[in-house]
Amino acid sequence: MEEKIIATFCLCDDLLKATWHQESSFPQQLNDAEIITIALVAASCFQGRHDPARFMLAEHGYIPGKISKSRFNRRLHRLKDTLATVFDLLGQVWKTLDTEGVYVIDSFPVAVCDNVRIRRARLYRHETYRGYQASKKRYFYGLKIHLMVTSAGQPVDCVLPPGSVSDVQVLKAYAYDLPCGSVVYADKAYNNYEIEGLLAEVEGVHLLPIRKKNSRRPLSASARYLQSYYRKRVETAGSQLMGLFPKSLHAVRAAGFELKVALFVLAYSFDCYFKLTGTL
Repeated sequence: MEEKIIATFCLCDDLLKATWHQESSFPQQLNDAEIITIALVAASCFQGRHDPARFMLAEHGYIPGKISKSRFNRRLHRLKDTLATVFDLLGQVWKTLDTEGVYVIDSFPVAVCDNVRIRRARLYRHETYRGYQASKKRYFYGLKIHLMVTSAGQPVDCVLPPGSVSDVQVLKAYAYDLPCGSVVYADKAYNNYEIEGLLAEVEGVHLLPIRKKNSRRPLSASARYLQSYYRKRVETAGSQLMGLFPKSLHAVRAAGFELKVALFVLAYSFDCYFKLTGTL
């Protein structure tokens, strides 16, 4: 764990310097790289629990001193845009290293609570957060992680809509900042001929979801084989990402819940970097 903590801080510090990140003009006990390191160590090693991560890093001398829970949370929320920038920078690294030009998208539910507890839920109070998980044939209440990964399973884009938002609607929320000629594989839920045509014409990106039986644009046998082959990558990435999550994720506000989910995705991207470079 020691190597992972040091590598996480060094990578955070380098990425913040690469973006010309400006620290606060007020004296701070910890810099922003250390705050992000605490959050990522919590997501990667403590199932998203910030308090054990703060105490462990302080007691073992990884950070200069203890920071209160409220101050840490305030500073972490102020760094929300910075975290998104760091994720985008790592995404650019994965796109640069990906020589196949193949990407895969899929969605994974993140439940705030079970259906039987919806009446007592406080984070979200609207039916738009009630979604359906077809693989388990059950409803859930919360968000969906819509993840785009490279052919090696490295995340390049992420969207967090409410649970009831369909996969086709989320197609419009992706940035599609991909090299010209890239191919994006998806499952049946992402079929939309209009978006496919616009992506091919404007961005030069070919979206190839699994076709339904009555599709007017059937795919060739080779394309169907490649779909099956590459979809295993995103399913593996999804299982590794969801393996970081605890059984129940604690948050006081909806913004805090969404921030914790985003931190899990960022922590997974960091783990991909460490595996690629042989740091761990």
